[in-house]
Amino acid sequence: MLELYHANHSTCSQKVRLCIAEKGLDFEGHLIDLGAKEQLDPEYLKLNPNGVVPTLVHDEVVIMDSSVICEYLDEVFPEQPLTPPDPAERAHMRKWMRYIEEVPTAAVRFPSFNMAFLPRFDGLNEEQFIKQQADVRPLRKGFFRRMGPAGFPDEDIKESFDQISKTAARMEEALTNGPWLLGDMYTLADVIVAPLIDRIADLGLDYLWEDDCPRVTDWYARMQARPAFATAFYRGARLTEFLEICHWSKHE
Repeated sequence: MLELYHANHSTCSQKVRLCIAEKGLDFEGHLIDLGAKEQLDPEYLKLNPNGVVPTLVHDEVVIMDSSVICEYLDEVFPEQPLTPPDPAERAHMRKWMRYIEEVPTAAVRFPSFNMAFLPRFDGLNEEQFIKQQADVRPLRKGFFRRMGPAGFPDEDIKESFDQISKTAARMEEALTNGPWLLGDMYTLADVIVAPLIDRIADLGLDYLWEDDCPRVTDWYARMQARPAFATAFYRGARLTEFLEICHWSKHE
């Protein structure tokens, strides 16, 4: 049996839900309320000492890290493969996965928190924020300390926008070879970047690529047309469906 501990709007949870849907697998879901910090509950930390989502439990085997979970699922359930059979192509896919984890995954967090989550910390001074929000997190303490109750500084946001634009440019070049990042085959590389592109669009930041990267726009439309996409991004899975978002202007 597959059990998935996840959060509706977590991009890492979304990529695993998308992978599961593409594989046609059934799972028992356990929603974790990140606003209530349920990911830091002692019982959950026994499963995932990093205090983040998602976590997969497969027949009592615990798997952490969203991309690791996706690769695990594709190996254990080889039907509907999302990994190329050729070793060189698999390496190419994993190169994409590493880049996605290191660049756009990190970059998207900065505008996400400033635009959507910052109001949750209204009324907290620096000391209270550090004690209640930052230092309680096993994996994200440094991230929260840098953000502070006032949010990330402009230079961090500008750098994140630059990284998002560079990601789109790299995708645009790859998509000259076919409809997906590895050409004709839809792979885990497409799966794990899809929630990030969706989050950027949800935040109203798709102007970062829409003028210069038409193939990325077309790729995103193809992603949205896949039945698995609707399964993973059900109503309530996007930030704008339950939070008031303060959008940046294209010209700021």
